[in-house]
Parts: sequence; C-alpha cells; structure tokens
Amino acid sequence: MSKEWLQVIIQAIPVLAAAGGLIYAGLQFRGWRTTQYVANFTKLVELQLQLRKMIVDDPTLEPKGSMEPARTPAEEMRRYYYALMQMGVFEIAWYTHKKGQLTDDYFASWEAAMSSIATYPAFRAMWRTDRAKILHDGFRQYVEALIEKSSVRKRV
Repeated sequence: MSKEWLQVIIQAIPVLAAAGGLIYAGLQFRGWRTTQYVANFTKLVELQLQLRKMIVDDPTLEPKGSMEPARTPAEEMRRYYYALMQMGVFEIAWYTHKKGQLTDDYFASWEAAMSSIATYPAFRAMWRTDRAKILHDGFRQYVEALIEKSSVRKRV
C-alpha cells in the first residue's frame, strides 16, 4: 500500500466517524420525537379521563344538551362514563403500541381484555352514542373492528 492510500484512509476515518455521529444523533432525535408524541397523547387522554371522572362523581356536571331529553339515572351515567374511561385507557395502550412503545404480547393482553369488555351492555350503550367521545380516527376504526369481532365470537 502506498503512502497516498494510507493518507486517504487516515483522512477518511474522522469523516466517517463524524458522519456516523450525525446519523446516530438523527436516530436519537427521531426516537425522542416519538416518545414526545406518545407523552403528549397520553396527557390529553389523562385530562379527558379526569373530566369524565368528575361527571361520574357528580352527574350534575354533565353538559346540558348532551343527554337525551329524559335525564338518565345517575347509575346509568356512571356506567357510561366508566366504560368511556376504560376505553380511554385502552386508547393510550393502542396508541403507544402503534408508535412501537408497547410490545405485541403486552398489547395482546389489553386487546383480549377489551374484547371481553366490548361485550358488556354498558360498553355497547356507550359506544352507540357520541356523547363526550373524542377519539383518534384510527382508534375508532380499530374499536369498531374489535366490537364486530367480539360480536361474532359471542354468537358462535
């Protein structure tokens, strides 16, 4: 090997190291952004859960016009918001799994639990209304498919 090639190789090493460092920093930044998206999404759902809990604790806080003309009994309202809270927690699990921060096996346990919960009459009643439901569109479609799948399993 000649001196010229040796000089080229010696000069290339720091350039490759710098390029590798930039690539690594970019990957770290992308991971940080994904983590921040999940954290922001989780916080929004947590805030929704707190609002729902307030209505479960005090049904008079239910916004006027959001219920049918005949006021729903307090117990039915509690069941509705309890089912909605369960779904909110599951939405966090779904989103976290979608972003790759929840393993497939752990998410499968959430999915199995929600498949069972989706057969409960209180959950079905909650799902049929749009009252106080702010959901990710992808999650809404996912739950629709989950309910359909659980309905088929229940009939069989």
